[in-house]
Amino acid sequence: MQAKIGVLLVNLGTPDSPRTRDVRSYLFQFLNDKRVIDIFWMLRLILVNAIIVPFRAPKSAKIYQDLWSEKGSPIIYHTESVCKKLQSSLGDEYHVDFGMRYKNPSFKKILSSWEDKNFKQIIILPLFPQYASATNGSVLELAMDVIKKWWVIPEISLVSQFFDHELFLQACEENGRKYNFKDYDHVLFSFHGLPERHVDKVYKDGICKDNDCENGINDANLFCYKASCYETAIQLSKRFQFKESDFTVCFQSRLGGGWIEPFSDVVIENLAKEGKKNILVFSPAFVADCLETIIEIGDEYQELFEKCGGEKIQLVESLNDSETWVECLKQIVLKRSV
Repeated sequence: MQAKIGVLLVNLGTPDSPRTRDVRSYLFQFLNDKRVIDIFWMLRLILVNAIIVPFRAPKSAKIYQDLWSEKGSPIIYHTESVCKKLQSSLGDEYHVDFGMRYKNPSFKKILSSWEDKNFKQIIILPLFPQYASATNGSVLELAMDVIKKWWVIPEISLVSQFFDHELFLQACEENGRKYNFKDYDHVLFSFHGLPERHVDKVYKDGICKDNDCENGINDANLFCYKASCYETAIQLSKRFQFKESDFTVCFQSRLGGGWIEPFSDVVIENLAKEGKKNILVFSPAFVADCLETIIEIGDEYQELFEKCGGEKIQLVESLNDSETWVECLKQIVLKRSV
């Protein structure tokens, strides 16, 4: 039986290998995205290609070498695994595939090849729980750019975010329950950072700091990345029955000033100086372990914590291909199926 509904899972991407030339190619494609670095195109061209990529690629290549295993890049093999499990769970009526927004397997090439598949519906599902223009927005814009050129356009469903989905939160909770919270002095919910101007652009009137985003989602900030991050942490903290003093929401991977605060590395340094010895870190912006979780949190933050007097940073692994996470994706797809 021919599949009637195409489901395309999309993650961020990774270099084809940890070699400098492949890392350079990945960074070139990633950082030239106007939704990632949202400045005048000529300035972005100079900044990325003449300054950032040439200097950053060799350093990043060394980090990717630490990340790589015999299976390759974690973000690839975890996404591939969850794709296969979702296909098995949904059955033959669906055709499930996965791609990367940057590099390979190319999301754009896969979607382009679907023009002649005769699907009655296509569901595009970016694997980023909280909406950001630089992630979900970039994927959905590219999908529309590809599909708008087709002569026959089937029913299209675009998933913007799913941070509040019951099964997403349950999957995060299940991973957290693997650890004894009594063994830790503090808990961090560390999300990927964004420039403040990215979240400010969500609002037609005013800016992010005027919308009480630290208290979670309200009618005005539904698509504010900062607000949805705080809402994710609030919902998980309720499940774990954390007190407000038990946890901190923070943002990692910043590049320069003007990014959302508090910064994860600064929070970790301060906690160590306060005498905290063991910290448990969730990373609910990432559904698959990657450089930002394994290396940045697991290695770099561990080194920083020890340097400042702490002992152990324990990373709570990402959802990867857990059964509840697969079921979450299945329910998202079924809800949108026609």
